[in-house]
Amino acid sequence: MPARLTFLAICGFWLTMNALLWRAEYGSHGSDAEVPLELVWRKILTAPDASSLSVYQNRDRMGYCEFSTGIGQQMALVEGDKPPPDSLVNAAGYQLHLAGNVSFGDFTNRFKFDGRVQFSNTRQWRELNLKIIARFAVVEIHSIATNQSVHVKITTEGDSTERDLSFADLQNPSALIRAFVGNSADTLLGVIELPDFTAMTAQRPVWRATRTRVNIGSAAVPIYRLECSAIGQSVTVDVSTLGEVLRVQLPGNYTARIDEWTKP
Repeated sequence: MPARLTFLAICGFWLTMNALLWRAEYGSHGSDAEVPLELVWRKILTAPDASSLSVYQNRDRMGYCEFSTGIGQQMALVEGDKPPPDSLVNAAGYQLHLAGNVSFGDFTNRFKFDGRVQFSNTRQWRELNLKIIARFAVVEIHSIATNQSVHVKITTEGDSTERDLSFADLQNPSALIRAFVGNSADTLLGVIELPDFTAMTAQRPVWRATRTRVNIGSAAVPIYRLECSAIGQSVTVDVSTLGEVLRVQLPGNYTARIDEWTKP
């Protein structure tokens, strides 16, 4: 008799726990649960696999990009929700890499880009390198957070221009035009109307992270969703529970998404 009661108690416990797990996973299909931003950011920085995304404007395919992390391969060996071992990040911290190419509208030349952002062990950015290549010019951008400045180099056929800009200059479009146009800047500024970037940058974007579900192919998949609203524009980033970027929705009907997103 005691053995039978023990068996029934174990069965009851097993059924109860499975029911609770099922409800947590599927029962809240129609509702979003808010999660800490830090959780999603850590997932992105330690994603085990690269994200290959196609870039669209409306329904027109414009190019592709690939998003990967510096410690992704090592993280593939780490169990799901565990933080990365100190040995993976103590030496060089974290790193994000974005590369690809896009074309815009009727402009036939494609823009190639390759960018890399390095972060400290505490996930604070410390260095940015970005290279954009077009048929008529190559733009190289390098910035170190501690210097509070950006070095920009523009190379065209037979000519090269280099400028060092402070972070304050980046908020002042007039200063940027003067840095690259030179003496003719006043004439150019007299015929164009620039937006008020100072007011725009004063509005810090507010990010919100939720856990929700979306249909990818024929399956309902749990994801993390990052949403940001600033200066009247919205940005949405959908991330898998392992940290891979699945879709990025930008203003102007620009979208970067995995191909499986639209497959039936």
